[in-house]
Amino acid sequence: MKIAILSQDATLYSTRRLREAGESLGHEVRTINYLRCYMNITAHKPAVFYNGKPLEDFDAVIPRIGASRTFYGTAVVRQFEVMGVFSANESQAISRSRDKLRCLQILAREGIGLPVTGFAHATQDIDGLIETVGGAPLVIKLLEGTQGIGVVLAETQQAAKSVIEAFRGLDANILVQEFIKEAKGADLRCLVVGGKVIAAMKRQGAPGEFRSNLHRGGEASAIKLTPEERSTAVRSAKATGLRVAGVDLLRSNHGPVVMEVNSSPGLEGIEKATAVDVAAKIIDFVVKSARSGKTRDRIQY
Repeated sequence: MKIAILSQDATLYSTRRLREAGESLGHEVRTINYLRCYMNITAHKPAVFYNGKPLEDFDAVIPRIGASRTFYGTAVVRQFEVMGVFSANESQAISRSRDKLRCLQILAREGIGLPVTGFAHATQDIDGLIETVGGAPLVIKLLEGTQGIGVVLAETQQAAKSVIEAFRGLDANILVQEFIKEAKGADLRCLVVGGKVIAAMKRQGAPGEFRSNLHRGGEASAIKLTPEERSTAVRSAKATGLRVAGVDLLRSNHGPVVMEVNSSPGLEGIEKATAVDVAAKIIDFVVKSARSGKTRDRIQY
């Protein structure tokens, strides 16, 4: 099978592992920098061009779209969809997951556990916004932030007001969420592929750091999920329409709550922590799905 990995950097661990896994299973795999693609949008012969040549005869694509390049990246994925090429994650599902507010609203609609969350842009009623999530301590996030950037823990009411006022000065959309103290700076990353959790790890934040991101000094270890945690991760991926997803959970006093659903989850941390060949499992899923012709996202919101 001929597979394209849509990634800006062929040397990144996740991109490299997917290519190695695909080639080891006997498939032809090519890494394509989607930012260098251009498209011919026509009803009769839609095409994607790369370095002046049409990208033809691909059976499947695996999008690895950077958060800051979502608009153009999803346009390229969508063009492949128009051409009838199977995508590991479809463009609409990627867009849902990248819009943090939309993603939370979709999960809430499905009855999936979430931290109590408030959303605002230029509200004058800062005290009211803070009280919607139960007061301080609370977490304040820039809606467009990624990888822990633009995420602040405000431990007091006054600190929360100061941060919100500062973000307002940036003309930014912000989320405020209850602080899940009992999580103790740890979260669970669940890798969902084809409606199943294939690997899971616990990420523990560095001492004094409430964010568990590995690139911020966090440590990863394999974890055994409870049936409720496993179900929550699978339901979250399904609700957003993602076939391949990293679902981040916190263990709260009222059960697992979802922090984020990631459409391009990194593979390095979870492969090293769990010794699961995640890349091979993704390739296997993509090949089987492409052969069965599953190419239509039917979620209506």
